[in-house]
Amino acid sequence: MKNVLSLLLGLTAGLAQAQPQQADSVFIRKIYDETLARGKSYEWLRELTKQVGPRLSGSEGAKKAVVWSKELMEKEGFDRAFLQDVMVPHWVRGAKEEAYIRSGKQKLVVPVAALGGSVATPPKGIEAQVVEVKNVAELEKLGTAGVKGKIVFFNRPMDPTKINTFEAYGGAVDQRANGATFAAKFGAVGAIIRSMTTLLDDVPHTGSMRYGTGVPLIPTAAISTNGAEKLSSLLKENPALTFFFKQNCESLPDAPSHNVVGEIKGTEKPDEIIVVGGHLDSWDLAEGAHDDGAGCVQSIEVLRVLKALGYKPKRTLRAVMFMNEENGLRGGIGYADYAKKNNEKHLAAVESDNGGFTPRGFGIVGTAGQKKQVMGWKELLAPYGLQEIGPGGGGADIGPLAQQGTALFGFKPDSQRYFDIHHTAVDRFEAVNKRELELGAASMAALVYLLDKYGL
Repeated sequence: MKNVLSLLLGLTAGLAQAQPQQADSVFIRKIYDETLARGKSYEWLRELTKQVGPRLSGSEGAKKAVVWSKELMEKEGFDRAFLQDVMVPHWVRGAKEEAYIRSGKQKLVVPVAALGGSVATPPKGIEAQVVEVKNVAELEKLGTAGVKGKIVFFNRPMDPTKINTFEAYGGAVDQRANGATFAAKFGAVGAIIRSMTTLLDDVPHTGSMRYGTGVPLIPTAAISTNGAEKLSSLLKENPALTFFFKQNCESLPDAPSHNVVGEIKGTEKPDEIIVVGGHLDSWDLAEGAHDDGAGCVQSIEVLRVLKALGYKPKRTLRAVMFMNEENGLRGGIGYADYAKKNNEKHLAAVESDNGGFTPRGFGIVGTAGQKKQVMGWKELLAPYGLQEIGPGGGGADIGPLAQQGTALFGFKPDSQRYFDIHHTAVDRFEAVNKRELELGAASMAALVYLLDKYGL
């Protein structure tokens, strides 16, 4: 009799546990149905990229994007849409860059793009001999005697054997960020950086760089990977060849801008906040469709979908369009500062800034208990291709919230094509697949639903 009673109690407990999970499964299915059948993110992305366009912080495009996103969230009937003031860097590219390799009588034009934050060359450009290095250790070995008066060419490729292309990017991007500083320490007059992509093509990839203290500010630009291969090959044939480049960029005084926040107020715990967001700014070379227009429209879609389904969140849900992720992170830092100043409690934050490709999962930054709880939702999310759920990065914009104990979640789409277009002129609306974008929005909405219902 005792064994029968134990069995019955076990079955009862199992049924009690299964009922909420079944309800969650049904609701998550509704989230995907609404997003895939009646989703708005793709058309919003068309508007953002085609009507607003490039949105580098401080630019007229960035101003238009702020107005566009606030009006959109007001139109969707969120409880509140408001702006947070931030001062942002204002760097402008100026006239299109020029570059060529001169080897003997041969003059070969190559594609380059000034790196964000770089100074300009002299008005007539710079032409000098070139030294090629793979890393700082090789540069230090050459020393001032081998570098002074020359252009340093950093030519370390992203590692093509890395399955996760973000890992490959992380293993190479330091030369873009710091190459000019290290080259200047040894007297270089300029720095040329191999573009951050595994693809061999003629498209230069821009991106942010920074100058260290106490060194001359020398101009620095990215060269396309085909250009880098050609320069490296010609250097082997003729170490005395010269490289010419001319760029017209300039850093203007910091400019006023805004984070844009849309909100649905919580019904039970309104003082607990769950953020979902992307960064509104983009590089100036193209429309910023994958980086990060996709993340912005997906985040707004999360709130729209839950609202359309009649879901009444327990906690306050916010869609945040952060400003200035690309060359300063002022929006992310400013948002965390506002939260601290207003004593806001942020339970969790989800960021989409890895492109609008096919969903794979979420990286989690949090306590062991928080990670364990989220891992318990894998069975609910796995049917939608979300297999990669576990420890990982959250996101640059939401990172400053970690100091308040906020659990961070980074949306992880398939990474294989991202760096083909990252920070380039080909990051356009046409590069985004509608269904992949919508699946990402639905995945984020499913996670936000579970975070809101169960907390952490």
